[in-house]
Amino acid sequence: QDRLVESGGGSVQSGESLTLSCTAPVRIFRSNAMGWFRQAPGKEREFVASISWSGADTVYVDSVKGRFTISRDNSKSTVYLRMNITKPEDTAVYYCNAVNPLLRIRRPLFNHWGQGTQVTVSS
Repeated sequence: QDRLVESGGGSVQSGESLTLSCTAPVRIFRSNAMGWFRQAPGKEREFVASISWSGADTVYVDSVKGRFTISRDNSKSTVYLRMNITKPEDTAVYYCNAVNPLLRIRRPLFNHWGQGTQVTVSS
């Protein structure tokens, strides 16, 4: 299956931390770089961060650089997004997806998105 499952969302106050998790079928996780995307109310889905297959390389959208950390555990078919220092503008539904191995492309590979996980940051 190509089912992606996100979890870990919740409500936090500005400055607090939150860690999101995403699981995917092993056949997908082992063969692809992975990334996180988010969509705020009234806005289109945007790229947030990505990580190479080996985990050695990462890319972040400028707005989260220095605040978020993406990581992965291939043995568990799981990719994480540690939101170390949250801000109200981070409020959105977060989704994961496989991404182009050329991380600078910042585009998802699958059209079937998961349900996403809601993150709400209060000021």
